[in-house]
Amino acid sequence: MLSSPNEDRAVSITTRREREALVLSVSGDLDIDSVPPLGLALSSAADDGSGPVVVDLSGVGFADSTTVNVLLQGHTALGDRLRLAAPSPFMQRLIGMIGLDSALPVLPSVDDAINAVLPSGPSS
Repeated sequence: MLSSPNEDRAVSITTRREREALVLSVSGDLDIDSVPPLGLALSSAADDGSGPVVVDLSGVGFADSTTVNVLLQGHTALGDRLRLAAPSPFMQRLIGMIGLDSALPVLPSVDDAINAVLPSGPSS
């Protein structure tokens, strides 16, 4: 019998407060069946506070278009508070191929993402 392809790459999302930021550490393979907890975590972060929300992508082995959609929805809800950090090699390639880094800040480490001073929106 064949095992499920995601069996050894089950998704795990752990949250922690680090300085003024909420850090969501994501690991595993994200697809249409496994990405909803990330969406819920981002939605909850939008409802529950201020300060940066950092998604640590260092443990993500695979992601599909539903993951990209969830991240973009998170950006809609969180605005400049959302930062992607430490993308795994797979995520770096995906982000580069689709140009996600033109819509969302992508930083090399969680520390960089927490400390980043991002440009504010256009001034009047």
